[in-house]
Amino acid sequence: MADRATPNLPSRDFEITSAFYSELGFTSVYRSDDWMILHRGEVVLEFFLYADLNPATSGFSCCLRLDDLDAFYATCRDAGIPQTTQGWPRLHPPAVEDSGLRIGALIDPDCTLLRLIAND
Repeated sequence: MADRATPNLPSRDFEITSAFYSELGFTSVYRSDDWMILHRGEVVLEFFLYADLNPATSGFSCCLRLDDLDAFYATCRDAGIPQTTQGWPRLHPPAVEDSGLRIGALIDPDCTLLRLIAND
């Protein structure tokens, strides 16, 4: 197996988190009272229970580097996630940034930022 990292992200409620990500094609492969692991292809997200998280002050984030950013973004739109600049969950459309990378964003129900980066 190749070296890899998996982000550890907060969830105020595993039911809400699981339902949100299942709409994006993630499936649960592990769950206990305080830990949950979701997969979507090679992407693995791990969640810890953080019931007292205040989403408005959350600074949690990670990057998803995707071979088909547009397809994943379309999946997010099809799931009904709004493309807006306020509130959560929400989407920001992919754009080429100063770095030359094409990046979008997904903010989940706990206000965790997932940068969506196109693999080139």
